[in-house]
Amino acid sequence: MKKFEKILDAAMRFLMALFMLALLLGGTWQIATKLAGHPSTVTDEFLRFVLIWASLIGSAYCFYRDEHLSLDLVKDRVKGPAAVVLAVFIEVMVLFFVCFVFVFGGFRLAMYAINNSPVMHLSYHFLYAILPLSGVFIVIARILKYIQYFTEKKGGDA
Repeated sequence: MKKFEKILDAAMRFLMALFMLALLLGGTWQIATKLAGHPSTVTDEFLRFVLIWASLIGSAYCFYRDEHLSLDLVKDRVKGPAAVVLAVFIEVMVLFFVCFVFVFGGFRLAMYAINNSPVMHLSYHFLYAILPLSGVFIVIARILKYIQYFTEKKGGDA
């Protein structure tokens, strides 16, 4: 299990580093061409695509590392068995949302996209493909968290 977690961590970190490098190089190119008096039209659209991809992979990585943004207003005030019920409810809702919106909806959006980007003439299938991919990363991250939680509980009780 630890080997799989390391592979998943390395894959997400590699993708984030690749997207950040693309943002840096694309932004630098955009600035250089604008200063030269001939702004690149492709770079603006390319950077928009890469920023969307980087954001969604980054959010999946934050879920994997349990460093995502959450509202703990209610969760911190509830104690005892109600806290366990609330935690399970929150996790079920997160999984439902991610599975339904990111994985299922993102897959349908990617499959049925008919438009092309105006400048690069890339199909929006390519842009929207990040939704189910990041959704799968989030689902895997949550499942790994549950496995880790229950194996630690099981080991702690013995």
